[in-house]
Amino acid sequence: MKKIYIVGAKRTAIGTFGGTLKNVSAVQLGVQASKAALEDASLSAENVDETIMGNILSAGLGMGPGRQISIYSGVPEEKPGYSVNMLCGSGMKTVMIGATDIIMDETEVVLAGGVENMSMAPYLLPKGRFGYRLGNGEIVDHMVYDGLTDIFNNYHMGVTAENLAEKYNISREEQDEFALESQNRAKKAIENGKFKDEITPVVIKTRKGETVFDTDEHPRDTNLEKLAKLRPAFKKDGTVTAGNASGINDGASSTILTSEEALDKYGLKPKAELVAFAQAGVNPAYMGYGPVPAIKKVMEKASMKIQDMELIELNEAFAAQSLAVFKGLEEEFGVTKDWLLERTNVNGGAIALGHPIGASGNRIIVTLLYEMEKQDLEYGLASLCIGGGMGTAVIIRRIK
Repeated sequence: MKKIYIVGAKRTAIGTFGGTLKNVSAVQLGVQASKAALEDASLSAENVDETIMGNILSAGLGMGPGRQISIYSGVPEEKPGYSVNMLCGSGMKTVMIGATDIIMDETEVVLAGGVENMSMAPYLLPKGRFGYRLGNGEIVDHMVYDGLTDIFNNYHMGVTAENLAEKYNISREEQDEFALESQNRAKKAIENGKFKDEITPVVIKTRKGETVFDTDEHPRDTNLEKLAKLRPAFKKDGTVTAGNASGINDGASSTILTSEEALDKYGLKPKAELVAFAQAGVNPAYMGYGPVPAIKKVMEKASMKIQDMELIELNEAFAAQSLAVFKGLEEEFGVTKDWLLERTNVNGGAIALGHPIGASGNRIIVTLLYEMEKQDLEYGLASLCIGGGMGTAVIIRRIK
């Protein structure tokens, strides 16, 4: 099989719901991240053969957000650009599609990323086109309905986390402890400037002047006592709260993929090799368990074991979901919870940093890559659960 390389990778800082990025569209964020990734790769946009952007909440963004990002990033009109919606896996799926296109000799260079501005998601009038005739009408929240609701069971993603907590006997205390650790790790990472290299600043122009946004703003100063006081958010007498769940966020992330031939053709320096990628499905009611079969599958494809992974990025949709995945990986691979905690989300995860749903799959690849560089590691794994009952996973090998 042809080798696939990552030569550029950048993301924006992640904005909180209604925060600094609330008026910066997903397209604008995508252009910012894409231009920065191209600059990181020392590659001209003219040499990109294809642009693929993950995005879920596309209503109101205009025709073809992926195509818009491609054109506005300087990619020639002759080169295609499009969007992908695999829900929370969208930003990772773009990398998988891009790699497949390179393997099939469709392209040599792919701009693959993910974008989301959840703050700007509109409300919808489903019956507005032909009139409501009589009685009250309904306004539908695009973000909640199309991004956060399990359509098969008609309940919020948070209920799927409650299902996992019940199935795997995960207590409220365990979830809060996991959430606090994520917050503490993220706070320490930000204080130590761990994310500075991977983040491209977003310049926001207002009537009062310019604001430079370059620091993740979702992390919270909390403790176990504060977390314990929060009420269950999705189920009476439940255990999942706003404090042990990921946030509603805005952000973008981009990576540049190339073939081995393109490295020589354009004089590029590879950061990492994409060793293998995989996807899998599970019961939608337990969607958060999706990473377990996806990771099992990707390890089989690479003829590796999870014990070979020196660093792991696992998207924290919910603490209960992450802990359920830990239990699954412990059973599947014979590793311990402590072993997983030691190398998973070492700089905090989505509970602290935030989860801009269409971007997160790409963001965790970018974050993984930069931390592997800092620690001088060779093999890393990125994986996440996906609404509707799915999971994706990729293994990367850093080029030392």
